[in-house]
Amino acid sequence: MSIELRQLRYFVAVAEENHFGRAAARLHMTQPPLSQTIQALEATLGTPLFSRTKRSVTLTPAGAALLPEARRILQQAGALPDLARRAASGESGMLSLSFVSTADYSVLPPLLREFREHYPKVQIELREATTDVQIDDLMQGRIDAGLLIPPLHDKARAELDYMTVLSEALVLAAPQGTRALRGKSSATLKAVADMPLIIFPRRIAPAFHDAILGCFRDAGLTPRIGQEAIQMQTIVGLVSAGMGVALVPQSVSNLKRPGVEYKALADKTLHVETGLAWRRDNISPVLRSFLELMRKKK
Repeated sequence: MSIELRQLRYFVAVAEENHFGRAAARLHMTQPPLSQTIQALEATLGTPLFSRTKRSVTLTPAGAALLPEARRILQQAGALPDLARRAASGESGMLSLSFVSTADYSVLPPLLREFREHYPKVQIELREATTDVQIDDLMQGRIDAGLLIPPLHDKARAELDYMTVLSEALVLAAPQGTRALRGKSSATLKAVADMPLIIFPRRIAPAFHDAILGCFRDAGLTPRIGQEAIQMQTIVGLVSAGMGVALVPQSVSNLKRPGVEYKALADKTLHVETGLAWRRDNISPVLRSFLELMRKKK
């Protein structure tokens, strides 16, 4: 037999009043059904909760142990309607969000800060992942949304929605003190054409990879790829170590690393887009709140 919230409420009233008559009046009921309810609770628990005399009612050790727990359960039960309302309105719950490393230097920090200000009760689970991993996670329903670099492949476009969040130019990241760049506020790709290029593998970010090579192609150059890396901080770290140069989104210049300097490109440059993708059939109220905030920022 299970314990009912009504039984716990009656038990707390008697314990606080130390009197069945006063507890019954407080509960707006007569004393006999109150006594019967307490007896039923004691039978369920298999132990007396009160020591009764004609003049007094006191808690037994079992009753004293139960009282704080009964209060806690009643308090939690009383909060359930508000909890359900906040969950239904997207004010509380869980949001699972993945992001490419470039977003960590641009849109992610201010976005999280603003979302936390509007929805402090929502728990956010963050995962850094490349675009290809994010698309797979979205297709399998393992995450709610992902900040990634488009495009989406055909199957993903059939199941996912997408919105552009940021479009930014590429800049040159070069080892500090590179001779061809000394004293210059901007750079040409021709000036560093003899240096190895550090780049994302095409399989994880085809649009980003192609945009970088397109910049060299438009300048009439064919770069020599020296290293590939899947994390932006790794790419910048390799530049810092003198392993070559890289073209990175402008926001990555916020990543200050000793031994690296960033230069605007004098060449014609393509823009790299970052966007948000989510499953079209995801009905999460928290995701809906997140999307509403994103749309207001556009």
